[in-house]
Amino acid sequence: MVKSTGTYTGGLNCQLTHGPSGQVIETDAPKDNHGRGAAFSPTDLTAASLASCMVTTMAIAAKVKLGTDIPGVRWAVTKEMSADKPRRITRLAVEIWLPFPKTKDPAGVLEHAALNCPVHLSLHPSVDKPVVFHWAE
Repeated sequence: MVKSTGTYTGGLNCQLTHGPSGQVIETDAPKDNHGRGAAFSPTDLTAASLASCMVTTMAIAAKVKLGTDIPGVRWAVTKEMSADKPRRITRLAVEIWLPFPKTKDPAGVLEHAALNCPVHLSLHPSVDKPVVFHWAE
């Protein structure tokens, strides 16, 4: 179990502290929801968490099942919010670029790991989560 704590600091900002490490990040409400967009919003963190969880899970699978590491893997995630109420995430589109050819993973271990990461599995089924893997030639 991991505990994090937070403090609302005013101006639609929060300060979040990761219990085990003490690392601190701040959030700000997005511009389209009364904020300044000066930092990740809580929903931005959800989007970033999805992509980083997918790649972290891929790295674990690469280490355990393929006996390798995957440095240089990059990702982008695009978050879309609902136009109606209640305000919610409706789509998280992820693209992952792998700096090596798919022949390094013919059994699809990495893609399977990404699509079964804890964040991907924890998001509500109504959130559209398309994923595109870009393998090097």
